[in-house]
Amino acid sequence: MAPSDRYLKAWDGFWEESSGSQGEAFWDAPPALTAERDLALLEPHADPRLPIADLGCGNGTQTRFLATRFAAAIGVDLAEAAVAHARRADPARLASYERLDLTDAPAARALHDRLGDTHVYLRAVLHQSDPEDRPAVAASVAALLGDTGRALVLEPTDRAETVLHTLGPDPKLLRVREHDLRPGRVADGEVAELLRGAGLGILEQGATVLTMSAVRQDGTPVELPARWFVAAKA
Repeated sequence: MAPSDRYLKAWDGFWEESSGSQGEAFWDAPPALTAERDLALLEPHADPRLPIADLGCGNGTQTRFLATRFAAAIGVDLAEAAVAHARRADPARLASYERLDLTDAPAARALHDRLGDTHVYLRAVLHQSDPEDRPAVAASVAALLGDTGRALVLEPTDRAETVLHTLGPDPKLLRVREHDLRPGRVADGEVAELLRGAGLGILEQGATVLTMSAVRQDGTPVELPARWFVAAKA
């Protein structure tokens, strides 16, 4: 299985026309509002001596933070331009970055073979994946975890769509739409079903918000209602 041509072109185009600077993308909020807060959900379950993989790393904002909390961090993304931005933004080489198609099961297994059991940070990736690709993405998560890794999966809920409709002509959101990055709807229960279908068990879950880099007219950051899941091999 491979992503659709539309999906590949959309992401390649978005990152090729980006500067890669932190905060330029609609979702690229500072780690203090994203990965740092999210890790409080993962760390009770995760051995920090294992590496962590940031799947859909984009320009690497969150990957660089994750590298300060685990033995090693790797950011992977479908778009070569995103990987290039992430490398340029990390001259100290806190983390490593490479292209990975999350629908490519052999590639995911090969990465596990190199890294060993690996924790996974998957923030708002499934809803941007074409529905037919989502089981393959979940299978890649399972392959990377192996026996001892733990995954933190965060996805916006249906109510996030209502929030987006209230934003008006936000320039960052308009840019997402111009590049045909169409957020898909992840139905209630779908994430849990995908994880279980990949042979994973859910250790803990709950409600949260996904903070965006975009802000409202009063200066407060846009927050999308979401759910989080910590998963491991069943």
